[in-house]
Amino acid sequence: MFVSDFRREFYELVQNQRVLLFVASDVDALCACKILQALFQCDHVQYTLVPVSGWQELETAFLEHREQFQYFILINCGANVDLLDILQPGEDAVFFVCDSRRPINIVNVYNDSQIKLLIKQDDDLDIPAYDDIFRDEEEDEEQSENESDGSEPSEKRMRLEEEIVERTMRRRQRREWEARRRDILFDYEQYEYYGTSSAMVMFDLAWTMSKDLNDMLWWAIIGLTDQWVQDKITQMKYVTDVGVLQRHVSRHNHRHGDEDNTLSVDCTRISFEYDLRLALYQHWSLHDSLCYTSYTAARFKLWSVRGKKQLQEFLADMGLPLKQVKQKFQSMDISLKENLREMIDESASKFGMKDMRVQTFSIHFGFKHKFLASDVVFATLSLMENPEDGSGTDHFIQALDSLSRPHPNSAGIGHLPQENEGWNQSLDVIYQWCDVIGRLPRASIFSSVKWTKNRRCKLLPLVMAAPLNVEQGTVTVVGIPPETDTSDRKNFFGRAFEKAAERTNSRTLHNHFDLSVIELKAEDRSKFLDALVSLLS
Repeated sequence: MFVSDFRREFYELVQNQRVLLFVASDVDALCACKILQALFQCDHVQYTLVPVSGWQELETAFLEHREQFQYFILINCGANVDLLDILQPGEDAVFFVCDSRRPINIVNVYNDSQIKLLIKQDDDLDIPAYDDIFRDEEEDEEQSENESDGSEPSEKRMRLEEEIVERTMRRRQRREWEARRRDILFDYEQYEYYGTSSAMVMFDLAWTMSKDLNDMLWWAIIGLTDQWVQDKITQMKYVTDVGVLQRHVSRHNHRHGDEDNTLSVDCTRISFEYDLRLALYQHWSLHDSLCYTSYTAARFKLWSVRGKKQLQEFLADMGLPLKQVKQKFQSMDISLKENLREMIDESASKFGMKDMRVQTFSIHFGFKHKFLASDVVFATLSLMENPEDGSGTDHFIQALDSLSRPHPNSAGIGHLPQENEGWNQSLDVIYQWCDVIGRLPRASIFSSVKWTKNRRCKLLPLVMAAPLNVEQGTVTVVGIPPETDTSDRKNFFGRAFEKAAERTNSRTLHNHFDLSVIELKAEDRSKFLDALVSLLS
């Protein structure tokens, strides 16, 4: 059931309770968690926080704590599956689900007692009508009962004939209804996509209660930026949500008079701006940022010799010496830094990159160096996905803490340059693998982008399988749909994987919260991929 009044039907209900908070391992979920934690701290709400990275962890944690809590809050997990079927809770358990994943499971939508959806209904949800999906099983039986036994034999005979006709009609109607139901559910469930950021939903709750702070607003910005950086939402959705947050930024950060005179050493200030679509360029060298930003790496095709040469031509067109672009941005000549955005804009358009500027936000901590929202997203991801020693929970807590430090994410940014070399090697391996697979029969369907001689781009999906557990003989399979700058960011691989597994009796496990990521037995990989090719052909 959708919660219409978050304050009355959610917050005031849990305010005097002890609640269990399940949080998925993604940046948007972390930011939503930070906002909710701040609200709980303000009102002295008791809670237990449990990070979860997949369904198995969620089920295990729920079984461990189910007897101690009545109210459970799930952030960025739980909306796109039948939650009660998976967790099998008691009748008194109540789940509040704040999840940006779509589509929402239809059973969760129409469960009025135990599932409470903290989801923005302004999104284009297209929920099927109740009567199109659910039907009373006793409906047909009741219509044929309660007949009188005192009728004459001829009347009974006529009534029996009528009943036979009616039953036949009811069976036909039921078959038609079931066929229509399957079509409706298929249309509703065939694509996986993302709605409004959970951090934005939680910030909206704080704003409704007049408890929103600048820190909460910044966390909402980070949650939205995480969706944008990882291509989870469309350009139109991003721009629309940026507009919503921009109004809050103006409200929270409006100052009268000269800002330079009113800005204190420990003050936090958020600004809206158009900045370069380059990852961490103010903390790395410009050359590294161009190489490791997915937008520029894909446009130049930096995995190829020709692509690397084209990057050199791009830098030459801007008139930037290699000595300057390969040193840290802060060490570049001031004259170059001041004109860098304009120089990149002018040259990028010549190389087919017309979207080098993006609407974003930055934060200043006193007089210290500013951080772009995308910088904080990458740094937080770096901490959460840290390959060094420590459990996933340790990395989660470290990433969560980094969002509230006086100078956030400096540790995460410090990790990133050390990972560049490994990142580059991984990309080389991936592209070599794709190049080999691309030469195999019928494998062109699994190439992400194929270039023809006349330079026209043919967009195709990408499926990749990587070893997960050698001892258990499992692999992780990921499906990525073809994307363009104008694509709707909808992923059809969740349903395609399910159908391919059914056709081949492949042993799969949906442990990831995203349905387009599955675990598969290695010996089933060939027949599974063959079935997938057949489905997508």
